Amino acid sequence: MMAAGIDVIIPTYKPDERFLRCLELLGTQTVRPSRIIVINTEQAYYDALLKNRSLPWSVRDITEVTHIDKKDFDHGGTRRMAVLKSDADYFVMMTQDALPYDDHLIENLMAPLQIDPQIAVSYARQLAAPGARETEKYTRKFNYPAQARVKSSQDLVTLGIKTYFCSNVCAAYNRELYDEAGGFIERTIFNEDMIMAAALVRKGYSISYTPSAQVYHSHNYTCMQQFRRNFDLAVSQVEHPEVFAGISSEKEGTRLVRDCITYLRDVHKRYLIPGFVLNCGARYLGYRAGRRHKFFPKGIKRKMSANPGYWE
Repeated sequence: MMAAGIDVIIPTYKPDERFLRCLELLGTQTVRPSRIIVINTEQAYYDALLKNRSLPWSVRDITEVTHIDKKDFDHGGTRRMAVLKSDADYFVMMTQDALPYDDHLIENLMAPLQIDPQIAVSYARQLAAPGARETEKYTRKFNYPAQARVKSSQDLVTLGIKTYFCSNVCAAYNRELYDEAGGFIERTIFNEDMIMAAALVRKGYSISYTPSAQVYHSHNYTCMQQFRRNFDLAVSQVEHPEVFAGISSEKEGTRLVRDCITYLRDVHKRYLIPGFVLNCGARYLGYRAGRRHKFFPKGIKRKMSANPGYWE
């Protein structure tokens, strides 16, 4: 039996048509959210999107919007604040560009939490959106396979950093266990979902990867965007040794590069390999720079980061 009280929380910044489509699809779910809590950064962008239009009628009565200034946004702190606005037993974190694959997203996402009280969070499979690059399609399949898996502290020896892998692009949380583990960290440049997952695992709880719950979500990042994203990723790892110390993520990245190149050869798209290798090089350079960010002056870090406001 599905528990009552499931809120959906969506941080937004410069929302576009995909956000409205996301809301529309949430309104058609077999398990309808009790509330949709939107934390929007910079009201002017939100107002521009909704000029002369309204939110989808199916969710208009359950959607609540709070506006914040860009200087006040933090990947962890903003989500933490949003959760405090919810009094539901469960909440689903989403991003503004994640589109439910079907009407069973919330139902399927919640199933592991209902079956096993030791499962604290259930995260969805991410599918490449229409128009995604071939390499992005492969990356999504690599990181989000078709096989379900429940991860716990026992998997650290074999899975390493992947034990903590969890994505707030679309993830459902048991509120009681979330609170017990301390909630989202108040300040972090990136990886608030993995930091939260690690806290839950340390408490003895499990993380469910639930591929029956699916969303369309992918990006065709440029080399510079990849550099900045991986810079921030590495910074978060350095700043949170309680989670990431002694657990390398570079082997997993190397395996992705190797397997994707093999795939491109197998599908006779070798011409994509140079661009992919260049993109991966940007990721690696960003990651190595982020690991050494303490040696850079603040102005340089702002230029290398996807979140320059973090360094204010």
